[in-house]
Amino acid sequence: MLYLKKFLSDEDGATAIEYGLIASLISVGAIAAMRGLSDAMNDAYALISTAVSNAVN
Repeated sequence: MLYLKKFLSDEDGATAIEYGLIASLISVGAIAAMRGLSDAMNDAYALISTAVSNAVN
């Protein structure tokens, strides 16, 4: 019975799960930021490509 009480009051597993959830939320935020940045980078590269093509012609 003492083992069961000790097991139910142990919060080490809950802390690990919380850290895992925080890490997953940070990853989702980073992925969303990178997707927005990739759209801006594609626009910048297209602008540079157009400028170089016009300069060569």
